[in-house]
Amino acid sequence: MRSIILVLLSFISINICYAGKVYVFRNAEGVLVFSDAPQSNKAEEIKLTTKPTVIPSENTDVLNPVSESQHQIHTRFAINITQPSHESTVRDNTGSVYVSGGISPNFEPGHQVRILLNGKQQGKNLGRATQILRNVNRGEHKLKMELLDKTGKVIASSEEVTFFMHRSSVN
Repeated sequence: MRSIILVLLSFISINICYAGKVYVFRNAEGVLVFSDAPQSNKAEEIKLTTKPTVIPSENTDVLNPVSESQHQIHTRFAINITQPSHESTVRDNTGSVYVSGGISPNFEPGHQVRILLNGKQQGKNLGRATQILRNVNRGEHKLKMELLDKTGKVIASSEEVTFFMHRSSVN
């Protein structure tokens, strides 16, 4: 009850600061209504003899639920390639490269990973950070991973990793 009275007095004090006059009346349900303008012919002006006290508000952001879009804005995602390692040589006559990565803080539902080999997307975006690239030609290659949100927007990119594909030649 005391907190209700304090809130009510704060409301009256704030209105006094802005309106100068406060009126009180009972509505059709019999509830007391305070206003800065007389709403009915039964409204009475309240004469206050004390200065208004303004209580500073508290930060209540922790009480507000965080939407998914706000969560993504505040969460900084990171993605990195763990395999193949930078400047390593992959020896596979079929040209297969096993690519894996790490995502932090967490891989969330709806996120997808895009693999770029020499700047070109490889296969479809996947809901995991592991993939096998097939029939990669001999030579030097640049590999990169991108983390996408549900809308397809890039929210994290890995550092580019250079690796060398070694395949036996028939020559």
